[in-house]
Amino acid sequence: MGKKGSEFFPVIFLTLVVLISVVALTFTDSITRERIGAAEEEEIREMLGEIFQAMNSFTYNEEEGLYSVLKGNETIGYAFRATGKGYGGDMSILVGIGDNFAVTGIELLSHQETPGLGAKIVEPSFQEQFVGLTVDEIALSQNGGKVDAITGATISSSAVVDTVRGALLEKLSLLKEGG
Repeated sequence: MGKKGSEFFPVIFLTLVVLISVVALTFTDSITRERIGAAEEEEIREMLGEIFQAMNSFTYNEEEGLYSVLKGNETIGYAFRATGKGYGGDMSILVGIGDNFAVTGIELLSHQETPGLGAKIVEPSFQEQFVGLTVDEIALSQNGGKVDAITGATISSSAVVDTVRGALLEKLSLLKEGG
């Protein structure tokens, strides 16, 4: 019996190690998830504040994927995440629109564009071109729109334009349906 009992010891020991590891990881996840969520909300708050200088607060409708931006109790605009594919991979953009449905600003949340070229999509000189544009004006100037592409980064520029325009069309139909 002594020999058979020693054969099971490694199995029992490994089972206990795995069980303790799972409990530790679950506990760590529950602690860090809350902190990560708070950090993401603070980052969104800061970006919304850049897009809407008059903002006091905001609410988020998870079902519609829409932030309502408030000054006091009055809605002064809306914002949403637009996701698309750039030259280097996925990109995520926070887009703000005013109550007239024109763009009030954009902020890149993440991208994988080439450093030095495509990554210039984060520069204010590129992003500020979107301010005041309606959905019909959001296109590269070479395609009849009002956004100038970044020299040497036409694909990245086009990806931002297409991502913002596509998401804006979707959210406008949602906002117009809801009144």
